[in-house]
Amino acid sequence: MSRKSTTEIALEPIIPDSRPNNLVAGAETYLEDPHGAFSLQPENERRELSKGRSVAIITNLSGVMVMQSISSGLLTVGLPTIAKDVHLASNLLLWPASVYPLTTGCLLILAGSIADVVGSRAVFLTGCFLQGVFVLACGLAKTGIQLIIFRAMQGVAVALALPTAVSIINNTFPPGRRRNLGLAGMGAGQCLGFCIGLVLGGLFVDTIGWRAGYYMCAAAMVIFAMVSWWSIPGDSAKRVPWQKLRDDIDWVGAGIASSCLGMFSYVLATVTASASNLTHPANISLFALSLALIPAFVFWVARQEKRSKPALIPNTIWRNKAFTSICLMMLLSWSVINVMEYFSSLFFQEVQHLSALQTSLRFLPSIISGGILNICTGLFAHKFRADYLVLAFTLLSAGAPLLMALINPSWPYWYSAFWVMLIAPLSADVLFTVAALVVTSAFPDRMQALGGAVFQTIAQFGTSFGLAIMASISSSVTEHSGYGIKSSPQALMEGYRVTFWVSFGWILLACAIGAVGLRKVGKVGMKRE
Repeated sequence: MSRKSTTEIALEPIIPDSRPNNLVAGAETYLEDPHGAFSLQPENERRELSKGRSVAIITNLSGVMVMQSISSGLLTVGLPTIAKDVHLASNLLLWPASVYPLTTGCLLILAGSIADVVGSRAVFLTGCFLQGVFVLACGLAKTGIQLIIFRAMQGVAVALALPTAVSIINNTFPPGRRRNLGLAGMGAGQCLGFCIGLVLGGLFVDTIGWRAGYYMCAAAMVIFAMVSWWSIPGDSAKRVPWQKLRDDIDWVGAGIASSCLGMFSYVLATVTASASNLTHPANISLFALSLALIPAFVFWVARQEKRSKPALIPNTIWRNKAFTSICLMMLLSWSVINVMEYFSSLFFQEVQHLSALQTSLRFLPSIISGGILNICTGLFAHKFRADYLVLAFTLLSAGAPLLMALINPSWPYWYSAFWVMLIAPLSADVLFTVAALVVTSAFPDRMQALGGAVFQTIAQFGTSFGLAIMASISSSVTEHSGYGIKSSPQALMEGYRVTFWVSFGWILLACAIGAVGLRKVGKVGMKRE
């Protein structure tokens, strides 16, 4: 037996998997036969798929991520026009954007738990199909309430697809370059899809109309669902018994976690609209109840572990310094990248008075740099120490909020804002791939959908958390500024500038956490013999 390296020790599963093999989905591996079909084989006989089938799987999963993010980008840049067309009330203006991560975040962990039992492929295909349906419905919405409902249902569909995509990659490809490329492609899809949506949204709003973007996304999602049905290996040859669903899923733990995340995300969404909403009795009650559910979840999981019952996320996992550190870094970095995209868009439109199309074109450098970096990360991540790789690009990304905090609105785009767009996505893009490798490695092969759900929940929660905090800070600073007209570019810029300074501090905090917590991780994504 060969001696294990530090990296291999750091990335061995932290969560024990004591369930019997005959009660666990995903215990088998599916191989490609010469005729292109997939057959059931034991894990220890797994061979790599052909290069063509591997490319099809990675491209398709990345494409799904691009499409689901494009729809959010379309909404962000086109929201003023969309709100006018569907007669969306001013007090509901932010809800089409807020309700999407709300429903997604609530259901990710539950969806991941179910997928580990019934199979990731079936859950993923269901999510893809439903995304196509509800994205089309958003494009057909006639009222503001319809738009909000369809966006909420789209969030449910995305919750089915996100964790299962991670599971499919990890269970289809052994550790090595193909798995790294698959996870990097997912990261590129989520980050770049939003930027592409901003560009297309500005183009469509100023030309053929915002609804065309949603029709395009719906058609593409249906195509990706069809390709997924052909390319992704099957889950099981037998039906899943109801007893397995009942016994293998920590339903109580999933219910507590989902309720906690749902209530907390709802409060964050209302605070994003107006900081004063936090003083409403209903929001105070929901906030207090969500906090009370945290120790309740810890107690329940500990009880399940003592009884040798399925525990959703065992408490012992948080004792692993690398796992906890990468989760905190992911939370902070994902918060900052979304804050940068949101407030940079506001800066271009509300302060510099640019059109939607002009604003969207200014995000093109982010698309180019992010795409190149994701490909390079997938190809070469295994050659560098994870802590060096993450810290280097996180420090580079810290320059983006710093430049925006110091920017003069009268400066030309190429003087400062161009460099902001170029380096802003670097941290999130590299961290996505590295974090996916570290987080999912903490879970056994049979629980990869749950591992993907934990990872994606942190990213989704980071989005809601960052926007809520920064929106509150920005509105408060603007309200207390010395300018009489609070909607003036000068008053708004004071609020935006403070949020960029806070974002700069968050990135530096993420660097400090990584420097301490990732020291023993070593290299990740290496092929094992």
